[in-house]
Amino acid sequence: MREISSSITFEIKAGETVPLMVTRSTQLKVHGGSVWLTRSDDIDDYFIEAGHALHLRRGERLWVSVDGSPEALLAFSVPVRADERCLNWLARMIERFSCWLRQGWRTV
Repeated sequence: MREISSSITFEIKAGETVPLMVTRSTQLKVHGGSVWLTRSDDIDDYFIEAGHALHLRRGERLWVSVDGSPEALLAFSVPVRADERCLNWLARMIERFSCWLRQGWRTV
């Protein structure tokens, strides 16, 4: 997986399976190709086509791979309210201190 920017957009190539951990409620939007996604605590698999979105729950883990195309772009968007900024800062600090617990997991 190659990070496109310092924000939350990723490019996944065919053959890769990317583990992700969701630290905040987020919306995932797929561009460029469809993806296959498995969520922790969910028995269903999700096939998301380009242009479609999926709401992700805080604390869940994901396994994402490209489905039938050479690559796909994943864009994560998080709505930010003014009263959440302090909590977001605290969550980032906790994440920095606990990153060694989740070696190999990317967070969004």
